[in-house]
Amino acid sequence: MTQSPLRVVVAKPGLDGHDRGAKVVARALRDAGMEVVYTGLHQTPEQIVEAAIQEDADAVGLSVLSGAHMTLFAKVTELLKARDAEDIVVFGGGIIPEGDIPELEKLGVAKVFTPGATTTEIVAWVRDNVTPS
Repeated sequence: MTQSPLRVVVAKPGLDGHDRGAKVVARALRDAGMEVVYTGLHQTPEQIVEAAIQEDADAVGLSVLSGAHMTLFAKVTELLKARDAEDIVVFGGGIIPEGDIPELEKLGVAKVFTPGATTTEIVAWVRDNVTPS
């Protein structure tokens, strides 16, 4: 029996209206053989978690450029926990200061990609750290 492809929800939480990076990552994951759902701009954490659960996602990739990463990432991980969906791996990227990364990891964010991360690096990390359900 063949293994199902990884399912990844890529999301832009909050009021940040810049989604080029999220679209580039979504396309790279798709081109690597993963099933990708891009939720679009201005999603609430509740909408993102609902989409991840409905889509039976293995991972959620969040893109935040607005500076609201601590609040938004925390809310997504909190809601996943509340919905008994902690098996969904949360990773993200954007304009995130290095000093905030350890705190995000404590909140349950598995990996944070900062500016300069390549799509090859992101795809490899997802393949190595996300297990299909």
